[in-house]
Amino acid sequence: MSANASTLSGTTDGASPPTPQAPPRPTEFPPLQGAQLVLGTVALSLATFMNVLDSSIANVSIPAISGDMGVSPTQGTWVITSFAVANAISVPLTGWLTQRFGQVRLFTMSVLLFVLASWLCGLAPNIGTLIAFRVLQGLVAGPMIPLSQTLLLASYPKAKAGTAMAMWAMTVLVAPVAGPLLGGWITDNVSWPWIFYINIPVGLFAAALIWSVYRSRDPGPRRVPLDVIGLFLLVVFVGAMQIMVDKGKELDWFESGEIITLAVVAVVGFLFFLAWELTDKHPIVDVRLFGQRNFVSGTLALSIAYGVFFGNVVLLPLWLQQYMGYTATWAGMATAPVGILAIVFSPWVGKNVSKIDPRKLATVAFIGFGLVLWMRSLFNTQADFLTILIPTLLQGAAMAFFFIPLQAIVFSGLPNSQLPSAAGLSNFVRITAGAVGTSLFTTLWENRAALHHAQLSEAVHLGNATAVATINQMMAAGMNREQALTSINRMINQQAYTLAVTDVFYLSAGLFFLLVLVVWVSKPSLGAAAGGGGAH
Repeated sequence: MSANASTLSGTTDGASPPTPQAPPRPTEFPPLQGAQLVLGTVALSLATFMNVLDSSIANVSIPAISGDMGVSPTQGTWVITSFAVANAISVPLTGWLTQRFGQVRLFTMSVLLFVLASWLCGLAPNIGTLIAFRVLQGLVAGPMIPLSQTLLLASYPKAKAGTAMAMWAMTVLVAPVAGPLLGGWITDNVSWPWIFYINIPVGLFAAALIWSVYRSRDPGPRRVPLDVIGLFLLVVFVGAMQIMVDKGKELDWFESGEIITLAVVAVVGFLFFLAWELTDKHPIVDVRLFGQRNFVSGTLALSIAYGVFFGNVVLLPLWLQQYMGYTATWAGMATAPVGILAIVFSPWVGKNVSKIDPRKLATVAFIGFGLVLWMRSLFNTQADFLTILIPTLLQGAAMAFFFIPLQAIVFSGLPNSQLPSAAGLSNFVRITAGAVGTSLFTTLWENRAALHHAQLSEAVHLGNATAVATINQMMAAGMNREQALTSINRMINQQAYTLAVTDVFYLSAGLFFLLVLVVWVSKPSLGAAAGGGGAH
């Protein structure tokens, strides 16, 4: 069907043209209207926001949690790792779980269990129980993001699918930025358990709204066999990979026997998983989706870009706090305005994604990200607040053009029955890429800083008149020789880490420019955001 035809059909009565249904039961529902549509959108956005917020809100609270529980910050990071591992395992199971329980039941259950897990995390008396409850929270959080996407797409007419994706993208992109800001404020001004307790009223409200709006739109459960071996292999390979990525930096990557073992388990597990899922009659994850050209190129571009984006989202506040003298609140204020232009432009992109080739829109995003990161690569230790703020503001515009067109490419040409599986699989790859990006970029930053530190230190010796004059000046001001050298080392550190962070920004800019080529591997897919029927 042509894009125009699909757009016209969407504007006449809001429903897609009748498609042949699978015999068991019809799964197409007419789009929501009026107040129901508003309430449904608000409820799904709230649940998604709460979920994504929780993946980053704990990051800034680790020192407080570790101190309170009497463990080292290194042990405290398991609070983040445990959630990430459990979440990565359950996201790709969304397709199977949806068939087994029905979309709406599964989503509502996930939200309510997420609330329960949040409450238990806040009550945890020691680090062991906190990590156990974070595993539970990650497991039940898995289906929420893909299902919020598919439920939102089904709520809007095909022609408005872009607008639906715009709403979804805004919550997914703003939440990781808001997380550290809110987490820092709560930890400083209230106490760390409240980073979990705030989910309780939000989650209960969202679950009640979702059930009241969507319960009549649930195709209901189906008896589908459980692929036990596939599930076991998924847990093994994803668990090993996620722990390797999270702990790699701390254990010095492949210098560590533990990391090498995890890498081998992850690779072997993945190969067995792939072979099993391709031959099983009822696979737990529909890996055959990777046979679709647009699904592969869209998921690849989206995931690599998200990995680079997320790595930089983590790095910028770290550099500001550790080497530019920013407090957690000021670092948050320097990174939070990223949402402003994203919120301004997202509705326009959503409206036009069915009229303009999504590949062109995604190209605008990648060039925008590339330019923003190039601007950041010019930072130095003298950069004032405004210099740091301008690229952050501009990044918001690129974010608006990022998610919606790439999701449109990922979903183009897929029937509605495959949407939960496609959303689960593409989100799994994206979330994993985000974790890999964070780990690799922080490692790269430290390695480059060590290199710059060594190069800069070489200039501080008795044969360098400037260095000797500076040391004498400091000693004349009342410091002893050791204090003067410590002070100089601190300055070298600041310069080294600043040079290193600009190296990472420069590399990231180049990666974004290269990603434009990946987008153009996909086939043209106007109107693709509707998820099916609009692709050529």
